[in-house]
Amino acid sequence: MIRLENLTVNLKQFTLSGINLEVKRGEYFIILGPTGAGKTLLLETIAGLRRSDSGSIFIDDIDITRMEPERRKIGFVYQDYALFPHLSVRENIIFGLKCRRAHKIAIVMKLLQLAKLLNIAQLIERRPETLSGGEKQIVSLARALSTDPDVVLLDEPISALDPQQREGVQNELKDICKKLNRTFIHVTHNFEEAIALGDRIAVLSEGRLIQSGTPEEIFRHPNSEFVARFAMTRNIFAGLVTDDGYGGSIFTIDNNKLEVMTELRGQLHASIRPEDILISRDVLISSARNSIKGKITRVDDRGATLYVTVSTTTEFVCLVTRRSYEELGLSEGSEAYITFKASAVHVF
Repeated sequence: MIRLENLTVNLKQFTLSGINLEVKRGEYFIILGPTGAGKTLLLETIAGLRRSDSGSIFIDDIDITRMEPERRKIGFVYQDYALFPHLSVRENIIFGLKCRRAHKIAIVMKLLQLAKLLNIAQLIERRPETLSGGEKQIVSLARALSTDPDVVLLDEPISALDPQQREGVQNELKDICKKLNRTFIHVTHNFEEAIALGDRIAVLSEGRLIQSGTPEEIFRHPNSEFVARFAMTRNIFAGLVTDDGYGGSIFTIDNNKLEVMTELRGQLHASIRPEDILISRDVLISSARNSIKGKITRVDDRGATLYVTVSTTTEFVCLVTRRSYEELGLSEGSEAYITFKASAVHVF
């Protein structure tokens, strides 16, 4: 559906460099990265609001690189909603259709369709200042959808919402994408949001595409230390991978030798997700091939869950539920064992 080939945008103090990306029809695609990574600039270039210096943009194999924004059949949902304060919800939604001089009957039919689809019929006569943040975001989406775009671009659409609103709008966005079979490209700096929404994810950093893949690939198999840290892996180590003498592999970090599953050899990195590490007061009898004794040196409370740091010659961060922590009788300063499978260690 959408293909970017070596897309480069060179601003005075920032460059979006050599972006190659394909997004499928009907896909909810996430562009993930920290503030200043170039996410919004990429959306604006796809929409035609910025000119690229080189490279090409295709929609359905049609080169739109130099096409005027209004001819691209792209809808844009802004972070700050960009609703016209002097217009009602009804007038905001149909604004684009009126600009295109659509027939009055077509305008009414589209308004009714969107009001039903997005469940906003009760908001039609209200003004933007009377709406909640979540309602404004859905109205902004309705306005973007009113002109039947092939592609909908969303710039940090739920970052300003409170947690309860955010979850509700997330669910609505994913449902609408599937119901309409539209292609959504959504940029965010929030990894949890990316995992919840994305069919696939592209990670952007300093104007460069670092990794793209399914949420599982990004979550479990980061290709760099940057992606691992951004994916909140927490346990990221530099060490040496060697043969174990029995056809397997050993990752050595400090004085710890971890059994791992990899064909790679040499000075590399390894990551272990906190939820993949079991913590116990005694040695666990299991098929897991890595078991290390240490001391709990830090406990970070996250409400229903806790991040527990167990220090050996290396620090390992484990994720446990509050209930498990209390039932095991764990506490800061106490000894504990950590256990994890060789397959839980990702080497890159």
